[in-house]
Formats: sequence, C-alpha cells, structure tokens
Amino acid sequence: MKLSRQFTVFGSAIFCVVIFSLYLMLDRGHLDYPKSPRREGSFPQGQLSMLQEKIDHLERLLAENNEIISNIRDSVINLSESVEDGPKSSQGNFSQGAGSRLLPSQQLSLPIDSKDCVFALQSGGQSSDVQMLDVYSLIPFDNPDGGVWKQGFDITYKTDEWDTEPLQVFVVPHSHNDPGWLKTFDDYFRDKTQYIFNNMVIKLKEDSRRKFMWSEISYLSKWWDIIDTQKKDAVKSLLENGQFEIVTGGWVMPDEASPHYFSLIDQLIEGHQWLEKNLGVKPRSGWAIDPFGHSSTMAYLLKRAGFSHMLIQRVHYAIKKHFALHKNLEFFWRQNWDVGSVTDIFCHMMPFYSYDIPHTCGPDPKICCQFDFKRLPGGRVGCPWGIPPETIYLGNVQNRAQMLLDQYRKKSKLFRTKVVLAPLGDDFRYCERTEWDQQFKNYQLLFDYMNSQPKFNVKIQFGTLSDYFDALDKAEASSRKSSQSVFPVLSGDFFTYADRDDHYWSGYFTSRPFYKRMDRVMESHLRAAEILYYFALRQAQKYKISKFLSSSHYMALTEARRNLGLFQHHDAITGTAKDWVVVDYGTRLFHSLMNLKKIIGDSALLLILKDKHTYDSYSSDNFLEMDMEQKSQDSLPQKNIIRLSTDPRYLVVHNPLEQDRHSVVSVYVSSPTVQVSSAEGKLVEFQVSAVWDTANSISQTAYEISFLAHTPPLGMKVYKILESASSKSLLANYVLYNGKTETKGIFNIKNIKSAEEDIMLENSFIRLQFGPSGLMEKIINKEDGKHHEVKLEFSWYGTTSKKDKSGAYLFLPDGEAKLYGYTTLPFVRVTRGRIYSEVTCFFDHVTHRVRLYNVQEFQIQPRMTMSKLPLQANVYPMTTMAYIQDAEYRLTLLSAQSLGVSSLKSGQIEVIMDRRLMQDDNRGLGQGVHDNKITANLFRILLEKRSVTNMEEEKQSVSYPSLLSHITSSFLNHPVFAMTEKVSSPTPQLLGEFSLLLSSLPCDIHLVNLRTMQSKGGNGHSDEAALILHRKGFDCRLPSRDTGLLCSTTQGKMLVQKLFNKFTVESLTPSSLSLMHSPPDARNISEINLSPMEISTFRIRLR
Repeated sequence: MKLSRQFTVFGSAIFCVVIFSLYLMLDRGHLDYPKSPRREGSFPQGQLSMLQEKIDHLERLLAENNEIISNIRDSVINLSESVEDGPKSSQGNFSQGAGSRLLPSQQLSLPIDSKDCVFALQSGGQSSDVQMLDVYSLIPFDNPDGGVWKQGFDITYKTDEWDTEPLQVFVVPHSHNDPGWLKTFDDYFRDKTQYIFNNMVIKLKEDSRRKFMWSEISYLSKWWDIIDTQKKDAVKSLLENGQFEIVTGGWVMPDEASPHYFSLIDQLIEGHQWLEKNLGVKPRSGWAIDPFGHSSTMAYLLKRAGFSHMLIQRVHYAIKKHFALHKNLEFFWRQNWDVGSVTDIFCHMMPFYSYDIPHTCGPDPKICCQFDFKRLPGGRVGCPWGIPPETIYLGNVQNRAQMLLDQYRKKSKLFRTKVVLAPLGDDFRYCERTEWDQQFKNYQLLFDYMNSQPKFNVKIQFGTLSDYFDALDKAEASSRKSSQSVFPVLSGDFFTYADRDDHYWSGYFTSRPFYKRMDRVMESHLRAAEILYYFALRQAQKYKISKFLSSSHYMALTEARRNLGLFQHHDAITGTAKDWVVVDYGTRLFHSLMNLKKIIGDSALLLILKDKHTYDSYSSDNFLEMDMEQKSQDSLPQKNIIRLSTDPRYLVVHNPLEQDRHSVVSVYVSSPTVQVSSAEGKLVEFQVSAVWDTANSISQTAYEISFLAHTPPLGMKVYKILESASSKSLLANYVLYNGKTETKGIFNIKNIKSAEEDIMLENSFIRLQFGPSGLMEKIINKEDGKHHEVKLEFSWYGTTSKKDKSGAYLFLPDGEAKLYGYTTLPFVRVTRGRIYSEVTCFFDHVTHRVRLYNVQEFQIQPRMTMSKLPLQANVYPMTTMAYIQDAEYRLTLLSAQSLGVSSLKSGQIEVIMDRRLMQDDNRGLGQGVHDNKITANLFRILLEKRSVTNMEEEKQSVSYPSLLSHITSSFLNHPVFAMTEKVSSPTPQLLGEFSLLLSSLPCDIHLVNLRTMQSKGGNGHSDEAALILHRKGFDCRLPSRDTGLLCSTTQGKMLVQKLFNKFTVESLTPSSLSLMHSPPDARNISEINLSPMEISTFRIRLR
C-alpha cells in the first residue's frame, strides 16, 4: 500500500488476544531444556592436558552434586514441614520437586524457595502518600487558562509571611550542554562548550561569591584532555571552595524511557570513575532538567549510587499544577516495591514550563525574562513578551529588586519551606565572557540591595544545587514537630510527558528504531567483552602471556563504554537529533562494535586454549572471528560464509549469561554436505536450510546449518565442522504461496498459487495457524486441543490535520490506527525442518517472520488506559517487555529493542514499530524524520496461565514478570556468540567445554556486569573489577513446571568461593552502585546476600 506523503506512518504490530487459555511459548527452543543433564567431557587419552581437563570436569560435577544434595536436603525439610503443618494449597507449595539434575527436566518444577514468593505478594506501594496511578485518576486534565502562569493558577501572599523566618533564595547558574543534537558532540565542543569552561575558570575567580554547576562529564573529560596544569589546578580549587559543583556526574544526562538499566548504570560509573581519578570529587545531587519524562528506575539508581537528593523538570503540566496546589512539588521518591523506606530519595520537581530563565524565577515568564541579562538590548536574543531586561544601576535597583522578589515569593508559595531554588541558565549558556559579566554583575547588585533591606526579609545569594538542598534540609529539620518529615512520599513515575495542550511526547519512544536496536546489540557485546576480558586478563597475568593486548583492549573497552554512554543522551537514543548527528552516533557505535568483537574473540581464545602459552602463536591473526559482520553503521548485520574443506574447523559457541542454556545456532557454510560434531567427535544433528538472496531467489554459494548447542553458564562449547560426502543432511522443505522460485537447487520446493486452506506449523507442543496473508491467527495446544486466538495485524497512523503535527518527539495522530491494507496477497514462504519451521510473509513495507523451534527491564510499571486522555497519552515506553493479563492468563511480549507500546483496547497490545515524519513538531529539531533504515525488530511471545484468587491484588501499583519471562528476556537480549576459526596452520588444541562459573547462578540473580576498573595512575586497567548483580523480583503465581529451566532460587544467597571455576576470589567488598562510596564497615565477605529487586555492586579481585 502506497501511503500519502503528508501522513505520519507507523508500522504497528497489534497482538489481539481474544481468548487466553493455557501456558504456551513461541520461540520455546531458545530456552530448550537439556535432553540430558550430563555435559560432554571425554577426550582421547595419552596427553597430560587431556587428563587435566577430565579432573576439571570431575571437579565441576562434584560441585553440581553438592548442589543436588543441598536441594534434596531442602526438599526433605520442606516436605517434613508440610506434613507437620498439614496440607497446603497448591498455590503456595513451591518446594516440591527440588530440581535434581539427575531427572529429566520435563518432570521438574522450578525449585523455588517458598520464602522467595513472599516479596511479590507483599510489595505494592502501600507505604506511599502519593501514588501516581491514583493521581492520574484524580486529575481532570481540563487545561484552563491560568493567567500569567498559563498552565497553573494565580498565586497570592501576604507581605508579613516572612517576618519570623526570612525567605532564602539560591540563584544557581548553570549551562545545559547536549552532547549532540543540532550539532555533533565534537562540533558543539569546538564551537561552544570549551569556551564555557575556559571562561568559568576566569570569571569565578574574579569573585568568590559566584557559583556554577555542571552535569555532563563527556564534555568535561574532553576539555580536561586539552588544558594545561594551571587550569586543572584552578578547577580543583573552585571545587574545593564550593564555587563549582558537579551534579549527577554521569557521562551524559540520559533519557529515562528508552535505555536499558545496564547502560544507565554504565554511563554513571564511567562518569564517576573519571571524576574519582581526575578530580577526586563525589557528586551529591542529581540534576535532570531535559529528559522527556522521568523514570523511578533512575531515582533508584541515584539512590544506590549514594545520592540523597535529585531534581527533575519535564513532567506533565497538569501534574505540576496538581502538585503545586497541594505543595507536593518536593517529595521522597520511593520505589513501588519498597515496603519500607530504603529506596527513598528526596526529589525537587521544577514547577513551571521549562528550565530556561523566563520559567524559573517565578510564575510570570514576561517578568522573569527581564532578569535574563543575556537578553539585554543589542544582543542576539530578546524576550518574546516584548519587554527587555534593564541593566541594573542605582536608579532602578529598588524597583527591579521588588519585581524579582515578588516572583521568588510567589514561587515559594508552591513549596513547604521558605527556601527557594532559582536556576539561572539555558542551553549552552555562558559561552561568552560578556554573558558572565552581564548575569553575575547585575544579579550581585540586586542581591546586595535585597540583603540590605530588612523589610524584604530575604537572604539571597548565588548557590549550587547542594547549597540549596543543604539549606532545605536544615529548614525542614527545624520545622519538624515530630520525627516524621514534612514532605510526602511518592511512588510511581512520570510518563507520558506533555508540555502543553495534547502534545504528548510519546513519538520518541519509537523514533529511529534502527539505532534503538543497535544500542541493544552494542550493550550485549560490551557486557560479553567486559566479562571475558577480565577473566582473560587474569589468565594472561598468571601465565605471563605477553601478546594478550591487555592495554589496547582496555582502551578500546573504555572507548566503547563512552560511546555507548554518549548514545544514552536524551537526544541520541531518543532519535531526536539532526540527520548528520544521528550518523555520528551510529558511526561511534559501529566503530566500538567492531573493537568489541575483536576483544571477545581474543579473550575467548585465551580462555579456551588448553595450553595458554600457545596463545602467542595465534593472537596476531584474530584466530576466532564472529560469524556476523556489519558493513557500515546503517546496515543490518550479515552472516559470514564459513569456507569448508575436509579438514575440520572449530566453531566456538559462547554463552554470555549466568545460566546453562540450550540454543539453536545457525551459521552459513559453503557446502550442504556437512558434518558437525562436538570437540570429542560426537555427531550433532543439524538442519540444512536455504540462504535466500531475495524473497524468492536461493543462493547457490551459501547454505544455512542449524543445530542445538548446549553451553554452560558464562562458558564456551567447541564444535567441529567439515565438508563430508557421507553427511546425512536433514534438508528443510519449502512451500511458496502467491509466487514462485526457479532456482530450487537441492531443496524440495513446492509452488502454490494461493493458500486455499490455513497454513500450519507445529512441533511436539503446539500448532500455529496462519491466514492466507501469512500472519498468525491462532495457537492450538496439542495436549488438550484448545484453540487460542492470538492474532497479529499491521496498522498505520496518519498525523492530525491541525497546525501542530507529529514529529520526532510528539505523537499527534489523526485518529485510531487504520488496518494496513493490500490489494493482492503477499508472497509467503513456509519453511519446515527438523530444528525449526517458520512462516515469512513479504509486504511492501514489512517483512514478517514467525519461527517455531522444535526443540529497563529493571521493573514493570502497571499502566492504565484512560479514556479521558487522548490516544497518544496512552502510549508508554517498552524497554524489554510488556504484558496484559486477567485473573487466569498473562500474555507477555518480550522485545529486543525499546519501542512505544499501548493497550488501547481490551485484550490488545499495540507496538509502534517505526515512524516516518515529513514535518517538524516545533520542539527545536527543525526537521522531520525520513532517514528510515531497514530495521530487524525482534520479539518473543509468552502465554502463561496464572493462579490469582484475590482480584484486589490486581489493583497494586507494582507487577512482576514470571521467572520464565525474566530469563527469556535475558536470552533474547544476550544471544550466544558463534565464533569461527580462521583458516590457519597448525590448528591449536582447544578445550571441549569451559565455564567461568562452577554452576548456574540462582534463577533470579543476573550478573549485570563484571567491569575491569581503571588503575590509580595512567589510563590502564587495575587488577580489580566491579561485580554488579541484580536480584529480580518475580511472580510465583505463574507455572513453574515444564519451563526447561534447571536453576533454583536461594533467597538471594551465594557463597563467594563457590562462584567461579578455575579462579579464586582474593577479595570481595561491597560498594555503592557506581563505586563512589564504600560502607563504613566494608570488609571482605564470604557470602553474597541480595534482597529482591536490588542491584548491588562489589569490588572483586580474582586470581
């Protein structure tokens, strides 16, 4: 269907669940349960290294047997308790069937400790005073004209209100510097940012009363690299005397909707590590004035990093008004799942439209604009309200001081103390020395006059954000009448943001999805490289391997961290920058992605070699290379073709996760007559499929082989692949509908003009039914024969005919979505094989594939679809998953990229897949978005049966995925890496299997990262790493049988010395999230104990 150019076009995948029944899963094979719990491990006799491998294997089995015995012991204890206490309900009896590795997984329930189920049932935001879901229900969203404060109300006061306690005002100069938006990061630095820093050093030293504040470490680091020692010493002096403050201190001020929490943490660590090394400072307060909506996850991360205060700005104007009326603009932000107060962080919400000077001194922007002295007559920018500022002098200081004080007083009436914060800045302010003089000199004259007038009852000064919060804490403590704070406790988040009218910023949740997907690929590569590098580094030092490029690899890792961090900026991952700026971001990610692939290959080789000393012979030639290759920053990855001969070649499969897994591995080879075996020679069953050059044209030079690979946790499994005339290939069969191919080659291909009957795919568990267009319509469970309608459709939106239209930021549709139509049926290709089967349908704008195998995601925030809000207000960010549910069933859509999601009708999930905008939305970008790329979005569907007896539980403000969906999401976002051996001679001896862990971690614990830390001096690495662990909260009211998972839960407890295989923990000490702080009683620990939902960081040293 050809769509009119004036329309905003969305490809929307709509999953309409008409009937829920039973627990089913598509793409089930990626979780595939082991056919046998034993691992392959027999090697030829006669070599010492082979004997050592057997010993290592026995040690690992011994550790596993210990775990089995422990599980059996716990089962006996739980069973005896059940007998003593009488029969228990099936809902709570999770301790039966304790997960022995000696039993086939089909007979197992997940061995979940019953105590691990209590958390999800008890948490739910009951302890907060303000619950955001309730606030949305209360607010009318009627948007009346509020007078000078258009989105608010008239503010009045009595002049004697400050007679007993003077008003304290902190004017906080700042400059907001986007690391890329209308210009690239480098261009902004060259043209603007470096001059801000240079002028700061000079102008702050001229008067000790002057203050300045900075947030983005990416810019500060770049400037630091080019300045002399004298300037560096000056900066340190300004920090020491409190004139200069670093706020937040992350690499960027990140978006809070699209990034995964891995990247949010990583950019925070990168900034804080840089500060520790170069300036020795630790930021105290968070500052987020420009992200387009605010997440409770970011509040949690700041709290765990050691912050006690934070500030936010971009919140729906109706919420700001509601909070201002009730003086709730300052609050303790508590996580929905926190039944106590351990996650509380104090938050200041700026009350007005923007963070610029006209909207920060008080409610009347035409008055506040007159106190932005950069806008003095003769300058390049004026006041839109038509009244310019006046230079302050003796003749006007009284009048101007009274005008400004009136605004400060009115602003103070919106808060619970008599301490006022007045930010003084905007985008890229203070570039020129003249602005420093204009702002600081004129304001100082006003301050001196105000402070000299007793009748004003005001104390006003320049300050930093921490100066304000310190004064606020002191004022709050003195006004307390009891131990309880005067500030409310709030739970929830602040999405979706609207700045005026019905202008909801829900478009950017999807804008430029190609790069949102690339971001997630980059994350998985960085995490894998970090972990493998640290272990390889320790082995290189142990065996004195000189050619392991520890220094250059660490520099590449640092660059990758910073490039990924830069992309978390709120105009980068959001897709809201100029076209050439997007290309710059993409080029940085692409460059680092290539480097990370090399680090993964080099590190994996060292770890998998039997004789580590032979590494030097193979390291210079990238012996192991990834099977996927990306040609440019805006192209899709493609598989390399493995050139086969009768000599076997290694294929190394790396599992980057902390769980044992079975995964289907697919690689391209040069011949269909192939033999695949384990390193020990055991033949592996595989499927040969066609490689399609186009929708209906088969490659004559490449073939796809697919097989099921079992890889240990954080481990590698080695396979051998060779050309063999005696190979018994399991060829896939094909049926083509509404088209045909002439190049059949070796494959059995049937051409059918059109599908007269429904297209079916099936495995041992389910049958999938597809309509004539190739889109899924129904799932049939083979066990009970029940039919479940899970229908997929594509739709599109136009943009409104009003003056303001959709753009990179805004979603302003012209009504409900229209069904994506077609005049002729699309070409449909059906593949059927032993390992997998699939249906692929080719529309003009979309190619859709469903494959059936024969073998933030930090927290879930419940949302309400509200009819009183426009359609675009009910679109929310989806980082990793979204689900809809009723009392009996839950349908989860798991995503490998961040996109916008909604549930506009009962039983429906709608995902916005892409956007094409031919116009700007008047939010500063100055262009539409029409640089669309072919994008490979990746999803899985999970349908689970629930056991809910109390429907009141469904009204809680927090919800949890099942353990299965948590692990499925991890598998989706962290696929296995297949690495092939480059043709070389002689071939080295590799271990058949290697794991960095003694056994899988507990099901609910995720190893977020193992990040090598910087050295104290120079740019190199240290021997220490940051071990970051996340214990996930999960809902036990979903099935724990037949999931294919053999892990268990342990109430968050792990013995340190039982974690790693072949590595000994020399030290493990707790730290704050970003390594800024250590607990007062920090000491070496022997047991890790994690609470549900918590992310914990440890300093670790291995040998």
